[in-house]
Amino acid sequence: MARRQKRQRPPFGLPRGIVLLATPDGWRYSIQTVEGGMLCGRLTDELLDPEAALIAAATTLMELARDVHGTTVEVAWDPRQEPWAWTGRVIPVPGDETAAS
Repeated sequence: MARRQKRQRPPFGLPRGIVLLATPDGWRYSIQTVEGGMLCGRLTDELLDPEAALIAAATTLMELARDVHGTTVEVAWDPRQEPWAWTGRVIPVPGDETAAS
């Protein structure tokens, strides 16, 4: 007899925003989720240029949203308030049916 498999809940919620920080140890990011959770990580040590770090952090977030939630998103970086910190908003890509759910 075949058992019905339960659909597993994603390990974290849909991304809502991102913070990128320059630290003495390298670039760190925190991704905020719609449910209020947070997913933190570190970018590779080879990244020194802030523009490259912004692109790498946004790519990481977009890949997580796609792979875990099946949703296509973009990151809109806010104007920088501090020389060592950036914040970004997650924007669902129009025409993506899964972004509305």
